[in-house]
Amino acid sequence: MIITILATVVVLGVLIFVHELGHFVTAKLVGIEVPRFSIGLGPKLVGFKRGETEYVISWLPLGGYVKMRGLEELETIEGGPDQGLARRGKGVGPRDFESKSLPARTLVISAGVIMNLLFAVLVWAGIAMVWGVRLPFEPVFADVTEEELPPEGRPFLDVPSGARVLSVDGKEVEDWNDVQRIIATAAPGREVTVRFADVAPVSFTVPESDSARASLAAALEPVLPMESVIGQVNPASPAAEAGIRAGDRVVEAEGVPVERWQQFVDVVEHRPGEAVELVVERDGERRTLTVVPQPVDVPATGGAMQVGRIGVGAAIAASAAVPRDRKGPVAALGYGLDQTWFVTEMIWDFLSGLFTGRASPRDVGGPILIAQLSSQMAQIGLEAFLNFMALFSVNLAILNLLPIPILDGGQLVFLGVEAVRGRALSWEQRMRLSQLGLVIVVAIMVWALANDVLRLFGL
Repeated sequence: MIITILATVVVLGVLIFVHELGHFVTAKLVGIEVPRFSIGLGPKLVGFKRGETEYVISWLPLGGYVKMRGLEELETIEGGPDQGLARRGKGVGPRDFESKSLPARTLVISAGVIMNLLFAVLVWAGIAMVWGVRLPFEPVFADVTEEELPPEGRPFLDVPSGARVLSVDGKEVEDWNDVQRIIATAAPGREVTVRFADVAPVSFTVPESDSARASLAAALEPVLPMESVIGQVNPASPAAEAGIRAGDRVVEAEGVPVERWQQFVDVVEHRPGEAVELVVERDGERRTLTVVPQPVDVPATGGAMQVGRIGVGAAIAASAAVPRDRKGPVAALGYGLDQTWFVTEMIWDFLSGLFTGRASPRDVGGPILIAQLSSQMAQIGLEAFLNFMALFSVNLAILNLLPIPILDGGQLVFLGVEAVRGRALSWEQRMRLSQLGLVIVVAIMVWALANDVLRLFGL
């Protein structure tokens, strides 16, 4: 629980701070007065004042804001019920938001999104320099679990583990990334053929829904060339209770010899709640340990399936079979830009799918899901945690660009209307639209939270 709270506070606190810092710095640079800089929404929890600005942490940790003088609709919603009304009719001051040029105001409103995207680029660039970029896996199929496949993916059950892919949909592949990319971008409803080196070709129909395509992508995995060496053991996990330690090499599971990590995982996953006998090699000696995998529900076609988990991770970084390419500064920056663009496209595709019906509204997550993922990534390690922060930072940027009043995207729409009309919308119009936007945002948050609660109960 403590790890979950701390990880969530770090993720939300850092990313909200980065976003609002963009607004704050650009507002100051163009000469706009900033009465308040807040991390969180609602009543003030703690804070201090320096110069003209009050810096506060507020009670609701699901956002933040920079209150700018003259931006009445945001003052009314975030800074108090009377401030916007009190300023009406007093004219525009020299340091008011409205007194600045249209390009300057556009920059100020856009700066939060820009900062979140820049944060993601720099984090991924840092990962590429410090840990290196994992080289793509070979296009070789691992065992496929029937329960995890959507109906369209049933033909893959005939593909044996170790089958090397030559082409997908008539396009030659060099690594597993090519396999995933071609399947992911194939038009829904089309028949796609996968050809192998020594196995008969397999044809399948691309699923219509995004959730079914995600299930198919998750079920189709490459043979992971990782050694069966334990990299980390989560505290209070079944593995820790069984005496498994980081650095142990699993050589046998339930009497079956283990050479690769995936073989070990398959044995554990297929025995939730059952005792599993493992033989591990530690300091040159073999030890027999018994562990009982914890039953965990995971998404699957038609609902959920139960698999076993013991709370360990592979020693990926130490495995010579998983080489990495450590980038120099310029190449790392290019990698950061590529990753940010890729994730941006993925998020836009999901959002468009919500409107076209390709994606289910049940896939929308809220604060509970964020907390769960933050905790899981923190327990895996710093690299995974930073990857998640970069991914979530792009999410925050894209969601803020939605054309909903009170969000940055809605404010940019207001400025676009002003550019076309030659004059801004009236104060009353902006207020009504902002209040509508607030209702929409609250409704989305309630929906996301409801989805989180339903997931907790496996619904």
